[in-house]
Amino acid sequence: MKFFKRLLGTRPVSALVESATWEAVEATLPFLDRLSPAKKSRLRELAAALIENKEFAGAHGLQVSDSMRLSIALQACLPVLELGVEAYDGWVGIVVYPGDFVIPHRMIDEDGVMHEYDEEALGEAWDGGPVLLSWFDDQEHYGGANVVIHEFAHKLDMLTGEANGLPPLHFGMSLDAWLDAFENAYDDFCHRIDSGEETEIDPYAAEHPAEFFAVISEVFFVEPELLHDEYPAVYEQLATFYRQNPLAP
Repeated sequence: MKFFKRLLGTRPVSALVESATWEAVEATLPFLDRLSPAKKSRLRELAAALIENKEFAGAHGLQVSDSMRLSIALQACLPVLELGVEAYDGWVGIVVYPGDFVIPHRMIDEDGVMHEYDEEALGEAWDGGPVLLSWFDDQEHYGGANVVIHEFAHKLDMLTGEANGLPPLHFGMSLDAWLDAFENAYDDFCHRIDSGEETEIDPYAAEHPAEFFAVISEVFFVEPELLHDEYPAVYEQLATFYRQNPLAP
């Protein structure tokens, strides 16, 4: 990639990929249709930069194709379309698994007893480390979740340390307004889940404030109408944080 950039001078990196290839991948991501042509072009530039600066690796013998890289990069860069791909500096690895995978966990309970267990996952983001992603050719296997946006939202959350649902707010944003919107929404959502309500938003959002932020970020970009209808104050905070308004005409 760097060789071609030197060879072609100032030609955009994204121009090294044929337009038909971009369009074929974008067609599998219908939520990108909300973007104007100018924003879609900028997203391609960011995606190309991400591919250049990150190391993609397939796990369990998976061969990561160019289309897979493009798909992951486009989705990963959507949240930073107006923030810059530099928000993902400080780590390099993206590991792609063929389907879901198992993560070993160790936990010490209140009595000091160590418990070890395995948990199936679709993705995981490590603080200072790689992003782990599952890959299914059939989108239905994700159960409506957008794993890429979810895990890369965690990466933004981790810019302030351990993921806790409070990413670094921009100058001029109100911490009180953010906490008021998110804490009220999280408490309400947890109450709805505990009462047995079947929600359109993934119940996994009730696991922890960090998961709520990541799931709600998915909804913001993929189903913004749903988030605006259910938690308009959270929608407004995310629109300010991501500097995007998916519902804007």
